[in-house]
Amino acid sequence: MSDPAEIWRRLAGLTPARIGLGRAGSGLPTREVLRFGLDHAQARDAVHAPLDAETVAHGIEDLGFATRAVSSRAPDRATYLRRPDLGRRLAPEDRTALQAEAAQADLALVVADGLSARAVHENVVPFLAAFKPHAEKAGWTVAPIVLARQARVALGDEIGGALAARAVAVLIGERPGLSSPDSLGIYLTFGPRLGRSDAERNCISNVRSAGLTHDLAAFKLDWLLTRALKLGLTGVALKDESDQILIGAAQAAALPSQPDA
Repeated sequence: MSDPAEIWRRLAGLTPARIGLGRAGSGLPTREVLRFGLDHAQARDAVHAPLDAETVAHGIEDLGFATRAVSSRAPDRATYLRRPDLGRRLAPEDRTALQAEAAQADLALVVADGLSARAVHENVVPFLAAFKPHAEKAGWTVAPIVLARQARVALGDEIGGALAARAVAVLIGERPGLSSPDSLGIYLTFGPRLGRSDAERNCISNVRSAGLTHDLAAFKLDWLLTRALKLGLTGVALKDESDQILIGAAQAAALPSQPDA
């Protein structure tokens, strides 16, 4: 029979979840207590770290996109964390500025700090680099990319509405976990406007190097947006079946080649 400790070591190597930690008397080993403290500190820091919008904007502009900067009605981080409602509404002057640029694009892209600026810093530019060829191939028009500070997901509804976009995709730092302080979420909403609910969105979650890759996330957004624009809807009525295409392609690639007749 295999050594139980070795079995747990193998299992622990397959997941970032905290399993097989061991024991030290009635508690955890010191190394695990310290590792937990480090992960907790990283998650807390991710929530409070400010967005470096200028650096992110430069990276996006290097890809050939125009950018605009806006803020929610939350004046600072402390207020943002206490008042989620303020993070869902644009500052009035920014709404006016965006309305002046309304161009009825197919897609508005919003980059929002959310609860992890680190996720934005590490993932937004690589994701957009992967998504740009999809947008160009489909021929979609994309509004200037909006960088939003102190922003919640629903802020994209007001931004997309102000820009008169057919759909909006919000790229936002997700709530940090103890093993994922750098996770980016992408929320797609057709017909953005104030009052949209979470049931009217599709979410692509855990976009990061150790999670859903940028290329795969770009493929999924392409698939969802194609159908959203065709059907005129997103949310619970639009099921993400993009994995079936990937599974079919993988199965086809695994089949032995057929000899010529």
